[in-house]
Amino acid sequence: MDETNWVVQINEELKSDGPSLSEKEQWKRHSIYKVPSRVTELNDKAYKPQAVSFGPYHHGEVHLEAMEEHKHRALLHFLKRSKKPAPLQSLFLRMDQVVQDLKDSYKPLDSTWTQDTRRFLQVMIVDGCFMLEILRASCRTCTPEGYADNDPVFGEHGKLYVMPYIKRDMLMLENQLPMKVLHTLIKFETDKTQEDDESLNLLILEFFNASSKENRSMGKCVHVLDVYRKSLIEEGRPMQPTWYSEERGDEIIRSAIELHEAGIRFKRSKTHSLRDVSFDHGVLRLPTMVVDDATEYMFLNLIAFERLHVGAGNEITSYISFIDTIIDNETDAAILNRRGILINALGSDKAVAKLFNSLTKDITVDKHGFLDAVLMNMSNYCKKPWNKWRANLIQTYFRNPWAIVSLVAAIFLFALTIVQTIYTVAPYYQSPSPSP
Repeated sequence: MDETNWVVQINEELKSDGPSLSEKEQWKRHSIYKVPSRVTELNDKAYKPQAVSFGPYHHGEVHLEAMEEHKHRALLHFLKRSKKPAPLQSLFLRMDQVVQDLKDSYKPLDSTWTQDTRRFLQVMIVDGCFMLEILRASCRTCTPEGYADNDPVFGEHGKLYVMPYIKRDMLMLENQLPMKVLHTLIKFETDKTQEDDESLNLLILEFFNASSKENRSMGKCVHVLDVYRKSLIEEGRPMQPTWYSEERGDEIIRSAIELHEAGIRFKRSKTHSLRDVSFDHGVLRLPTMVVDDATEYMFLNLIAFERLHVGAGNEITSYISFIDTIIDNETDAAILNRRGILINALGSDKAVAKLFNSLTKDITVDKHGFLDAVLMNMSNYCKKPWNKWRANLIQTYFRNPWAIVSLVAAIFLFALTIVQTIYTVAPYYQSPSPSP
């Protein structure tokens, strides 16, 4: 573009009142993102699938080609069960009707995919059928038929040795499929005209063994990672009201051992929601969390999704940042482990502390997030000297029954000593009797 055309273009854009409606709608459609290099360089392995690719971002990578055979087999099983004439052609036409929405879901999308629509749809159909068959394979009421008992993926052997890796890869941001792909496949199979969001959401939650209720409504989700994220923050209790002054500075969050020494007790929340965090009368309640080999990958991708998807919220990022400040070392992790808040499946408290310390590198936290009231109430509690004195008294003299017995005995002996002293000294101060 020469200088004259560039000036004309800029002048035309200046005449507009702002972003066009189409531009606003375009931003709303994005839901699957490439994680920026400044983030991936901290832990590149956490954002790349190791067993299977879903979508265009990692399609064709050499270490993932072994699963393409199983994808092809899952497609054949799906099409045979549909019992429709020319099923692949019909499915292709169905998917072609929403192809632009599918392309708009990816930000960015390479020009090779935007120009070659047939290849893009092929990936959507094959990967979508495989994902749907994977979800159903773990469902108790809708297990897909046609697979052999010794199937390396869908059989019992596959569920034990292959499914855990597929499950981990399905929670990676760059490895997502638009939810519309799964809805289109289900409508093609069942001849339904409406999308059943809740049934599909429950199927996904059952696959990940996430807590769910039949009467629970999660609404429309953009992909599997979004469904899983909402399952972590739903069902939380309403946050406690703020009773502190709005004029305040940044507060320093203390570690678990420091909070313990300040008299704060740790207890489990009544639900597993990451929003179910409260502080009241010296008791900090936190939800129970299992920490295993997949925890790091899961939270890093959830944090990346909140970072890149406008309007997603920041509940996961805020909670992980809160836990990171409480856990400085293995001693802090051990305290939360003993209270049943962290269930350690990594083997050592030091590994747990190292994991949470690595999750918060180069992240931004909203200072006015849902944990703001909890942080301020904890800070105000720790500033009161009486709370720390009482905690020191309890930790020093009431740690075990023998310490209590020793304290009571010492007080009793001290009281007897005072009484004895009084009876000994009192006669010397009594008035002498008057002489006759």
